[in-house]
Amino acid sequence: MTSRETSRMTSRTTPQTSLVVLDMAGTTVADDGLVEQAFTAAARELGVEPGTARHAEQLAYVRATMGESKISVFRHLFAGDEESARRANAAFERAYGRQVADGRCAPLPGAREAVERLRGEGRTVVLTTGFARVTQDAILAALGWTDLADLTLCPADAGGRGRPYPDMVLTALLRTRAADDVRQVAVAGDTSYDMRSGTRAGAGVVAGVLTGAHDEAALLAAGATHVLGSVAELPGLLARTEAAG
Repeated sequence: MTSRETSRMTSRTTPQTSLVVLDMAGTTVADDGLVEQAFTAAARELGVEPGTARHAEQLAYVRATMGESKISVFRHLFAGDEESARRANAAFERAYGRQVADGRCAPLPGAREAVERLRGEGRTVVLTTGFARVTQDAILAALGWTDLADLTLCPADAGGRGRPYPDMVLTALLRTRAADDVRQVAVAGDTSYDMRSGTRAGAGVVAGVLTGAHDEAALLAAGATHVLGSVAELPGLLARTEAAG
């Protein structure tokens, strides 16, 4: 293990990993506060101004639910008002898209190399997000990642339910047919919602990374089997897990 890796050992033998499902913002893509800034812009459009108690309360919820589908977040914040939730989500996506267009989008160190190594080893890699497809595509284009992974998924691609539901992980398995057993799937992300999604899908490896929203304690509490310093360590983790197994 590396010095920054924490492992929760189990008695279950893990088969070779053939499918790797990776989160984007905070895991493979630097967030740099863009989600919070886009939320503030969206909230202002609906009359919720920074500095108010309501804005502080809503921002705290956004931070706590990093990794969840954004429309689900806004449905909670504007409970019972579907029109406002959809307006807020559209404003959020526009604000985030502007930041991407302004060049405020960068890969995390070693992320591209990790994906290329995983695919070079014969593993199928899928990139997932809680953003809408239009925002996901804008990020991929800005990074030059359009063809980096075997498949990219957003909540709409999985029937509309994002994390913490297992739908995107299971959709990745069904669409790629890269694994015969859910234990051959590895999931990596930076939030507790990523961890819950992976464990609910039955993934053999559910790795949290410390480059995003949540800390080691939160990731482990949500079911992480391992905690890594960054996604760059994932290929080595899978190699060691398979060698030990």
